[in-house]
Amino acid sequence: MAPTKRFFAVLVSAALSFTSAPLATASVADSRPAAETPSAYNAHPKLVVLVVLDQFRADYLERYRDDFKGRGFKLFLDHGANFLDCYYGYANTETAPGHSTIGTGAYTDGHGIGGNEWWDLARSKDHPVTSVEDERYALVGVPSGEKTTPGSSPRNLRASTFGDELRLDTLGSSSVYGVSLKDRAAILPAGAAANGAFWIDQASGRFITSTYYMAQLPEWAQTFDDSGRIDQARQEANAPQGGNFYNTVGATPAAVSYELDFAKALITGADLGKHDTTDVLTLSISSTDILGHRVGPDSPDQRAMVDAVDTDLDSFFSWLDKNVDGGLGNVWIALTADHGIAPVPAVAANFGLDAATINVQKLVADLNDALNLKFSPGEKIQYLLDHQSLPYLVLNPAAFDRAGINEQEAEDAVQKALPQAFADLTKPQELKAPATSKLPPTPALFRSFTRLQMAGGQLPPTPFGELIAHSYTPNGGWYVMVVADAFQMAQMAPGGTNHFTPYSYDRHVPLDFYGAPFAPGMYHGRVEPVDLAATLASLLGVNQPSASVGHILTQALKPVSAVTYPKPVPVRTRAVHRIHAAADKSSAEAKPAAAAQNQ
Repeated sequence: MAPTKRFFAVLVSAALSFTSAPLATASVADSRPAAETPSAYNAHPKLVVLVVLDQFRADYLERYRDDFKGRGFKLFLDHGANFLDCYYGYANTETAPGHSTIGTGAYTDGHGIGGNEWWDLARSKDHPVTSVEDERYALVGVPSGEKTTPGSSPRNLRASTFGDELRLDTLGSSSVYGVSLKDRAAILPAGAAANGAFWIDQASGRFITSTYYMAQLPEWAQTFDDSGRIDQARQEANAPQGGNFYNTVGATPAAVSYELDFAKALITGADLGKHDTTDVLTLSISSTDILGHRVGPDSPDQRAMVDAVDTDLDSFFSWLDKNVDGGLGNVWIALTADHGIAPVPAVAANFGLDAATINVQKLVADLNDALNLKFSPGEKIQYLLDHQSLPYLVLNPAAFDRAGINEQEAEDAVQKALPQAFADLTKPQELKAPATSKLPPTPALFRSFTRLQMAGGQLPPTPFGELIAHSYTPNGGWYVMVVADAFQMAQMAPGGTNHFTPYSYDRHVPLDFYGAPFAPGMYHGRVEPVDLAATLASLLGVNQPSASVGHILTQALKPVSAVTYPKPVPVRTRAVHRIHAAADKSSAEAKPAAAAQNQ
């Protein structure tokens, strides 16, 4: 066989095996021609929308199910695949790690994002840097006259997202965007290759971005910011004009509809869903978190917020149905959350749980005193850095270096001082007779782990140990991870609550899918948020994200032969393009040879 013909035969064989392989499901094999197999390459679906609800426990969907109307949450509960038992597989349940895990399909030990912020003394000695802070770039769209702050980027994200893989595999033909009120929630799930990410300037409420993505706002975004929609949101929230938008409007339903209106402007302005390959929008709703911290998960106000989100999602999904070619039949929607939330300590304590609050400032001061007593008696050296928050307590390497103490000795010393520091937070009540009512809760240390223990895998060989292992991050310098008893948290404003623990209330989140490949139903059995990226990447026919450890949720997938889309898009896959290109080349080379033989 001639070299050209042999190459063409191999190419055809490889391409056919690439396009005809069925998705990994328990269903029968697809019998349709390879070119019709649904995948991102032929714009099936036209658009993937990832909705992340910030601080949204999965039990909300059942507790408030009777409240829901239309096609908001009911789109998933009645017509989608609804996983009731989705739990994060790590202990550091915060916003930045959660959004990173959703996009990458990896834990913190894979994507590197351990918290919302951390100390990086090589970059700043006066404040912790945020998870997306990047002084190499500038913010775009901030009103003139406001204080200049560093730009933002996904520089700290050490793994690709499913959106990144889509961009890579389609050679940039697919568009990927992220939107949220928060910068980290817009940037991290979308990934490093995203076309853009947008979040609000907290003071003014204007949507902004960073020079990492673009030198100036697109015309459609500028038009939205100048449209008067900000003033409308302030009026709907009964917030004063000129006040900090994030603080006054962010905790109200007005911020949800405002954010979704911006998402509509983005979809229209960026022509999402109108390309030859699938596009992706990650949309993180922040208001549930802003309010939830203030009032807790059991407040009527939070229930009203959940109901408002339901109404606004109904409106948004109806808009998608009218504005995407083929309607919702050409859209996949995934719904999850970045973390759950603990009950307000007073509420949990009222039921007899040991729901104490932890005075972190006093805890750090007591630890500094203990370390001075051990290493520098009579002095007031700051062995722990300022601006501490749980679960990671960060050490000051320079202070230990001056005393000739290495990292292992330093972290071991903090770890050994922790039990007494916790005990000193609350002096036990002295009883002269049996108590006649429940005693007040007291802070208690459950476990602690040094950075070196986590990095070296010196952890319990148990499911709990795995949660800690998955929480390891190389960021933050020297640190000790602190795990207090369940239902205990750092001191909050009266009536408020928090999240950051390995306990189920912080790890339990919804995981729901709607779209052509998903078999509607209620699915029991443990799954994890890492499964979302793995499942979407598989269905789109692209590579798994670089650090993905998730499983493909085959139990919720229809047989491939049963997956249909309205208005099929006659776009050939890349493999078919290559076949035709090779055929054209082979034909062109064969014509001169044939002509020579005929002469």
